[in-house]
Amino acid sequence: MTASSPTTAFIDFLAPAHEVARALIGVEVLVDGVGGRIVETEAYDREDPASHSHRGPTPRNAAMFGPPGRAYVYRSYGIHWCLNFVCGPQGHGAGVLIRALAPTEGLARMRERRGVQDVRLLAAGPGRVGQALGVDASFNHLRLDAPPFELRPRPASERIQVQTGPRIGITRAADVPWRFGEAASPFLSRPFPRLPKLSGR
Repeated sequence: MTASSPTTAFIDFLAPAHEVARALIGVEVLVDGVGGRIVETEAYDREDPASHSHRGPTPRNAAMFGPPGRAYVYRSYGIHWCLNFVCGPQGHGAGVLIRALAPTEGLARMRERRGVQDVRLLAAGPGRVGQALGVDASFNHLRLDAPPFELRPRPASERIQVQTGPRIGITRAADVPWRFGEAASPFLSRPFPRLPKLSGR
């Protein structure tokens, strides 16, 4: 993945953040062989007042401005490292927060890092994702198509129902429906409202 071709075979990181956030649901992300299927994301864009990039580049948010297809890692509340995937044209300032995973690989290491046994609590929330994957500031700016990262597409035959809703834990643009998740997944950081039942055949 280069600045001129920030793409895997299945994710186009040049696309707008909300499109990338939806496309990532069901994709598997591994860090040094530890990780799982992405089941929840949030999109952020420079035009969005809730985004770190809204007021322009700073030393803290520089990774958000590209190249796309890189990691943007920041510390939340001075405690948790949060993993984001940079997207959009270089210099624009957009990214996707990885909010939750369904663990698939390296569960023993995830349990050791997290200090919990319940698989549902290993990576349900962005701070938990960072801790479970062993992410810290040293991962900032790293390419997503090279070690220690590995992205795997969901099987072509797998159908996932994606729900959307307002993002969590923000005060600005709180009503923007840029939170995406796998419907009814037990690994979400917070459940989405139940989908309405469909009538007819």
